[in-house]
Amino acid sequence: MVQYNDELKQEIRNANDIVDVISQYVILKRSGKNFMGLCPFHKEKSPSFSVSSDRQYYHCFGCGKGGDVYNFIMEMERLSFREALEFLAERGHIKLPEVGDEEFSKKQYLMDRMNKINLETTMFYHERLYMPVAKIAQDYVKQRKLDNHTLKAFKIGYSGEYNELYTFLKGKGFQEHEILATGLVNKNDRGEFIDRFRKRLMFPIISVSGKPVAFGGRRLEDNDKVAKYINSNENLVYSKKKHLFALNLAKQSQEKRIILVEGYMDAISLYQRGIDNVVASLGTALTEEQGRLLRKYSKQVIFSYDSDGAGQNAIQRGIEVLEKQNCDARVLQMEGAKDPDEYIIKYGSGRFKMLVENAISLVEFKIKMLKEGYNLDNAKDKIAFLKKITNILSSVENKIEREIYIDKIAEQYDISKQAIYAEVNKTSYKNKPEKILVRPVVQRESQEQNEVDDVVKKRENMVLYLLINYPEKTKEIIKSNINIADLQIEENKTIFEKIMVSEENNSEKITQLIANIENEKIQEHISEIMVTDYEITSVQKCIEDVIFIYNKERLQNRKVQIIKELENPNLTNEQIADLEMELNDIIVKVAKIK
Repeated sequence: MVQYNDELKQEIRNANDIVDVISQYVILKRSGKNFMGLCPFHKEKSPSFSVSSDRQYYHCFGCGKGGDVYNFIMEMERLSFREALEFLAERGHIKLPEVGDEEFSKKQYLMDRMNKINLETTMFYHERLYMPVAKIAQDYVKQRKLDNHTLKAFKIGYSGEYNELYTFLKGKGFQEHEILATGLVNKNDRGEFIDRFRKRLMFPIISVSGKPVAFGGRRLEDNDKVAKYINSNENLVYSKKKHLFALNLAKQSQEKRIILVEGYMDAISLYQRGIDNVVASLGTALTEEQGRLLRKYSKQVIFSYDSDGAGQNAIQRGIEVLEKQNCDARVLQMEGAKDPDEYIIKYGSGRFKMLVENAISLVEFKIKMLKEGYNLDNAKDKIAFLKKITNILSSVENKIEREIYIDKIAEQYDISKQAIYAEVNKTSYKNKPEKILVRPVVQRESQEQNEVDDVVKKRENMVLYLLINYPEKTKEIIKSNINIADLQIEENKTIFEKIMVSEENNSEKITQLIANIENEKIQEHISEIMVTDYEITSVQKCIEDVIFIYNKERLQNRKVQIIKELENPNLTNEQIADLEMELNDIIVKVAKIK
């Protein structure tokens, strides 16, 4: 029987959005950042079944069942894991290998070789940028005032002439078919190998896990007959809809939001000037996969696209994608420059940050774009505009938020508030949206679980949440300060140990690692962790607070233990003295903590 590797399992998981899959069995309605519905696994009148789009997990707060898309299909269709994998592979149009499938094994080997070629190529281009042959690139870099820190952070490079890369890669032992598969080199009709990127400033496209997967190249010579930018073609290891330029850097930012721009130089120019929470959408319309990536790393996304018509239309499409992810998406209003790169060079980072703070909501942006099609001095146009904006306003579920928008719109567009309210109420009554009040009740399955305090449970679960979603920021500090013995819930101990013994330090890899734990109870527990909102505003502050509490508890527990030990009548004077000295030391430490 053929064995399916972890990469294939993850590919199938990625191809089957959990909300789409579960929606075929359960009526789901948005509730906060998640979706809620009636649990398909037990009878209930009030929805307690929660599905997280950004975390790709489900959990029922009534019966406790939960997991990822595999767990759902296994439970719903009464299938084994293997059968669920094959079911989802067919649904996601992914071909599975068969016994003795040499073609599949060759594909996996080729992908590995392509990844190595991309890494070697990144360093080849980057090192060339510092050589005398790259003077044209060096002049451009100086003109853009990019410093060495930025060049190294983005691994910016320079591509040479004709077939210099091909010659280099051949010298590294790569085969011709492996090199051609990356698209970095082409073969002409005369059988000659020619580099795709020649005499260009090179931008590696690096995955969120830090792996180079493709490249973009900017023309340096003044020649309009040659494309200003060319990019890698899609291949076995690169699909542009699944990546965002500079997300590998932006995810490390201390900022709570991500700024989304269109081009490489927009992202690099902002980064150079202290805006390190910026990513670029690779010049394509924002895809659902990119939307999920953005939502995973930030709850707020600010569009800062070019001010031309194409850029504004791209925002409209991007809004629809992020709305599905329940992401707080906003739009930066920029005047006096055609793009963020030009703006920040012209006006500086201070004014750009002010634009970020004053970015408008999706509702305001939609209405602003809508207004451009009407002449509000014309009575008929004004009435038509009013009817259109009420469709937008009636979709805002929060009444306070809706009232704020109505006040602003009434003042901005000189429309009576009463008229707006009347139209909104009419539209809302016609649509009759159901309002679901969800009060999840966690039913504990065992006395042991019941004995764990809710505060302790939430804290332990949050530690696991941090390890799974922010391992690069939290794993080492948690490893140094929290032990498995500090945890009280058995499922948490298993997950904690699994993560700590692994060498993985990447969120995607760790998510994949724990998803492969073959224990139904643990998977249900993981799902509860992943769909819970811990209201984390700063990962660094959160982990510091958690460690502080654990350190304090250790001291308090040891204090209680010493007091009990001192009650032992068989202790020697020396033992009593040692315990009293330790107790005094603990009392001092606890006092300092307070």
